[in-house]
Amino acid sequence: MWKLCFCLPFLLLDIGVAKASASIYLPSQTGADGSSSPVCSSPDPKLNYRPVIGILSHPGDGASGRLTNDTTSTYIAASYVKFAEAGGARVIPLIYNEPEEVLFKKLELVNGVIFTGGWAKKYEYFDMVTKIFKKALERNDAGEHFPIYGICLGFELMSIIVSQDRGILQRFDAEDNASSLQFVENVNIEGTLFQRFPPALLRKLSTDCLVMQKHRWGITPEKFKANHALSSFFDIVTTCIDENSKTYVSTVKAKKYPITGFQWHPEKNAFEWGSSQIPHSADAIQVTQYAASYLVSEARKSLNRPSSEKVLKNLIYNYKPTYCGYAGKGYDEVYLFTQPRSRL
Repeated sequence: MWKLCFCLPFLLLDIGVAKASASIYLPSQTGADGSSSPVCSSPDPKLNYRPVIGILSHPGDGASGRLTNDTTSTYIAASYVKFAEAGGARVIPLIYNEPEEVLFKKLELVNGVIFTGGWAKKYEYFDMVTKIFKKALERNDAGEHFPIYGICLGFELMSIIVSQDRGILQRFDAEDNASSLQFVENVNIEGTLFQRFPPALLRKLSTDCLVMQKHRWGITPEKFKANHALSSFFDIVTTCIDENSKTYVSTVKAKKYPITGFQWHPEKNAFEWGSSQIPHSADAIQVTQYAASYLVSEARKSLNRPSSEKVLKNLIYNYKPTYCGYAGKGYDEVYLFTQPRSRL
């Protein structure tokens, strides 16, 4: 009996190796041993393998004035840039306070847009988000696949725009905490960012604190559903519970458009370190990676193929990020835009 117990782990190991071997090809099976030439799959002509994401800058310097006192400065947290790059895209900054005609020419160079987190909900910034959002709808209606990710503030602004109600948002206590995601009953995740998440990771999303919350505002599911414009435009995918046990909408997907809204921050897990509350486990990093991959997979469906020269002249690579994590809070790096310029 003792001998049987001693050998059982090795028997299970052999079974595991056999299963792993059955799921891979050996060189002799593929021709890579020299018996024949390997065949590389042809690119899908319907897909754009060089997608570019536009990220709208936000007022300020991202560091409460520690980096510059220039009142015209705007910024993009580098974590959003890294997020898009992690999915396989390049980035063009859309500097919100540069001349409108210049910004819209840059918008013609991208295959999707990210509206970032932040605080600005009024005046020129809100107006610019509104105009870009409407242009994105027009491009989709015209037959182009043009995705939008609205993250935290970005989602809040889209909710105001769609509902046409500046009072739609409610106060919540979720300013600096990690949480789980609760999928709504009878949800269909096909066509959402969660469609490619492994089953084990999907289950952990509902039980483990794998997403970062950094907001004071949100919408209860009841208020969301009661607003006809919102509920007819978006489907609720997940909800979350704040520190006072109040439930708010945390992920939405547009019914007709490739538009996703997050009240949480998919970019922070892998690329921000200023808060000890940000989850950095292997599972949390996978959440960032799958969310980034979904955005870019949607951008690849865009058939917009602008001039390579114009794209290169306007990429984020033409700017240098500024390190601001030495304060031990806030963003680790930001891209500052103090003198809006065009390279078109």
